[in-house]
Amino acid sequence: MGTPDFAAVALRALIEAKHDIACVYSQPPRPAGRGQSVRLSPVHALAEQFGLPVRTPARLRRNAPDWERHWAEFAALNLDVAVVAAYGLILPAEMLAMPKRGCLNIHASLLPRWRGAAPIQAAILAGDGESGVTIMQMDAGLDTGDMLLIGRVPITGETTASTLHDALAAMGGELVLRALAENPAPVPQPTDGVTYAAKLSREDGALNWTLPTGELDRRVRALNPWPGTFTQWDGTVLKIHAASPAEGRGKPGTVLDQKLTVATGDGALRITRLQAPGRPAMQADAFLNGRPIPPGTHFS
Repeated sequence: MGTPDFAAVALRALIEAKHDIACVYSQPPRPAGRGQSVRLSPVHALAEQFGLPVRTPARLRRNAPDWERHWAEFAALNLDVAVVAAYGLILPAEMLAMPKRGCLNIHASLLPRWRGAAPIQAAILAGDGESGVTIMQMDAGLDTGDMLLIGRVPITGETTASTLHDALAAMGGELVLRALAENPAPVPQPTDGVTYAAKLSREDGALNWTLPTGELDRRVRALNPWPGTFTQWDGTVLKIHAASPAEGRGKPGTVLDQKLTVATGDGALRITRLQAPGRPAMQADAFLNGRPIPPGTHFS
């Protein structure tokens, strides 16, 4: 049960390990891209590639449309276990109890640190030194179930949400195979250190140049590739794909040199890759060759 690329990695691991996959659940196909053509989710597309049956209910809670049918179909699968990864739908307690070994969740954080919707981005934004994957026995709470296995991944000054996502997705596939094979004893989550990672929106990507350099650097890395970070220049929205701390001081938001170093609240951040509307992303030097941004320019 999953939807995005993160979950597709786990599905492929299960397929390659020759597990008997009774059914795949994913969110319904939705319009995407400039043309708004209807697309299958990555999990749905992978399942079809391997000839696996796919179900795409829009909701599963009691009193949702056709909830009784969806519950009955799930129960009729007579599952040993359900593997859940970034599914995006709430599973009611009745469904969690239907498989013999319950439902195992691949969660992209070191629980109870970063329960919730955006744990990968939250760990980078907060300056955490590590992240990881927790294989969790699901219960009715929000990421509150007992822990079965934990894997750890360091977060460095070069880590982006994209690179961390890929590392955790691969680890999740490996750990869930171990959990299925070893059936480890459940361990309750600690009651201290609980934090929540709120769902992100595009507005979270606006760069506030009065913030410290380190926080802005983490924001650029944490929100790459989505929702992305951006700044305003002369009425134009510039997407910032990559940046790094640099030497310099000035009024926050001011371009300090011809290398696109921008003053922050306590220093400077050098933009190294950016994108103008309707143009491809470019390295800063190539961008400036075609569209100079002189020192003294102010970003907002």
